[in-house]
Amino acid sequence: MNRESIFFTITISFFISILLVIVSFGILMIGNQKRVEHYLFEKYRPVSQMIFKHHFRNGSFDERFYESLKSLNFNMISEMPSINGVTYNPKTKILVQRRYKDILFRVLQLNNKQYLYLKKRNNTFLIEDKNDLTVDSKIYIILGFAIILITLILSFLVTLRKLMPIKILKDKVSTLGEENFDFECCDTNRKDEVSLLAKEFKLSAKKLKKLKEARNVFIRNIMHELKTPITKGKFLTELERNEENYEKLKEVFNRLESLINEFASIEELISSSKNIEKKHYFLDDIIDNAKDILMLDDELVIEDFENVKLDINFKLFSIAIKNLIDNAIKYSDDRKVIIKNSNEDIIFENSGKELEFDLEKYYEPFFANEEKIKNSFGLGLYIVNNILKANNYILEYEYKDNKNIFICKKEEK
Repeated sequence: MNRESIFFTITISFFISILLVIVSFGILMIGNQKRVEHYLFEKYRPVSQMIFKHHFRNGSFDERFYESLKSLNFNMISEMPSINGVTYNPKTKILVQRRYKDILFRVLQLNNKQYLYLKKRNNTFLIEDKNDLTVDSKIYIILGFAIILITLILSFLVTLRKLMPIKILKDKVSTLGEENFDFECCDTNRKDEVSLLAKEFKLSAKKLKKLKEARNVFIRNIMHELKTPITKGKFLTELERNEENYEKLKEVFNRLESLINEFASIEELISSSKNIEKKHYFLDDIIDNAKDILMLDDELVIEDFENVKLDINFKLFSIAIKNLIDNAIKYSDDRKVIIKNSNEDIIFENSGKELEFDLEKYYEPFFANEEKIKNSFGLGLYIVNNILKANNYILEYEYKDNKNIFICKKEEK
């Protein structure tokens, strides 16, 4: 384990705390034992002095002496079997034991009864104490120690659990350079600082993943879309240099410039969450702009729509329409597309085979490259889906009478 890590520091602190608690517990137990011994010794010392003084002065105990003991709530046990039954019982506990020259002083406890045991030479005395038992605080010390120990262990485990996302984050962040943006570990509803930090890291990773995705889409789309004007431009350079070809070549460069601006708009839309600026535009202006971007002949697009006004972002929405027209022509049997409308809904129809997969599957970027599917739209529908959502539209698909029908449906506010 790294000695400079937080987990190492917390673990060492935990074991030091446990060690200090154990040492403190030992000191308290020893101190408590000495306190109890001192208390019992001081409690029974006057009784022992009274017994020795009376016995060695008179040689025996009289009735008056027994009455004196009873008045102090003590009872003298004289029979040796009874004395041996207490002193040699394996359950008997020795609370205090002291020896002074030839005198042995003990305080015994058996069956919730306390006894004073005295022995000098061949004389043995056992006195039963009928007063309340001496309260030993040892049980409270043990209980307190157990509570502190359990609290320390639980605190240690809770702290490790709280800090565990940091360890996972460290491992995950180290893989960010390898473009590993999956932070499955950080799903939590806890509100502590570490959990919030983990959630923020996960959100950042998602944003980075989206940004990377947008960059890939941007680059792939450039390669795909620039191919047509570049091919046309190369063809024009091999033709005779005259005014007509010069104008066509100039138009190609204008289209290239338009495409570059289009790609920049797509990249900004996909990689950010900014609200786009929308205004009202006529549908035929949007369709004409899309056809200009594609450099299509008019006979390929059959217009059967009412010229309504749409509240959209003209540049981005034209790109979405352009992709839908391009896909419809590319995958139609007669290389034509019919454009209709129903109020603000725009409909694209072409004759051809039905989509092999659900429409949502084609929203995935590079779906065609990954699945090797002929009937796919590459990046087109991925871009269309993002642009339509930004303009409060959704894309729906139907297949009727051997026709593919794509509907750009206006969402209700």
